[in-house]
Amino acid sequence: MKSIIRKHTFRLSAFLFLFSSVLQAQVEKRELFQLKTYTFENEAQEQLTHDYLQKAFIPALKKLQIERVGVFKTRPNEKDTLNQLIVLIPFKDFAQYESLDQKLTQDADYLMRGKDYLKASYDKAPYIRISSTLLRAFKDMPILEPSPLDGPRTERVYELRSYQSPTEELYCNKVKMFNEGGEVTLFDELGFNAVFYGEVLSGSQMPNLMYMTTFANQESRDAHWKLFVDSSTWKTLSAMPEYQNNISHIDIQFLYPTEYSDY
Repeated sequence: MKSIIRKHTFRLSAFLFLFSSVLQAQVEKRELFQLKTYTFENEAQEQLTHDYLQKAFIPALKKLQIERVGVFKTRPNEKDTLNQLIVLIPFKDFAQYESLDQKLTQDADYLMRGKDYLKASYDKAPYIRISSTLLRAFKDMPILEPSPLDGPRTERVYELRSYQSPTEELYCNKVKMFNEGGEVTLFDELGFNAVFYGEVLSGSQMPNLMYMTTFANQESRDAHWKLFVDSSTWKTLSAMPEYQNNISHIDIQFLYPTEYSDY
């Protein structure tokens, strides 16, 4: 009897180990990515940061096999006049993310090319502040995808949305609505050219998710959103009782890619 129990216990342990290994492998396939937002007080700060990113930081990342780095300018409006730059950096796992700063300090070319930024004095800082958000890709879009748009960069509209939820449970419900519910599929069917959908792991506003879609211009953006809102699929999905009240606040930023952005 004891041998039978031990045998079944071993089989159960082996099954659980295999299941956890498969689950971990699935999680690891979902990229991590960081959104770094630089806020500037003047054009001199912005130019210094542009030079650093283009000539030092991004080349150093690519030497470390960190590709598809996006750099975006915000489009100021009447409500938001801050001059900002947003950098999107993908990572294959936490180890790559955690080791980045140390590896950069060992890159002599990076230190030389970025010295004006890295060695800036306290009274001539290259920005007002940097904020950082760490995300994990949705399971239905596990890898960041550069936009296929090829028109003038200054005309393109990259829409960055942040959806905050009232509670952690309702946040998970909204993530489910995107994946199992079919929002990601609908955006894809309507040609929103998504760059990413991400669960915020660490940031100043939580719980929330973020995603970025891309359009040739503002007119195209508005037309695509009208198609989405008028879609019978969206009307059905948004009316389902299980997906009610899962968003408490939405932030929207309109961006366009710099000339040296990979997106």
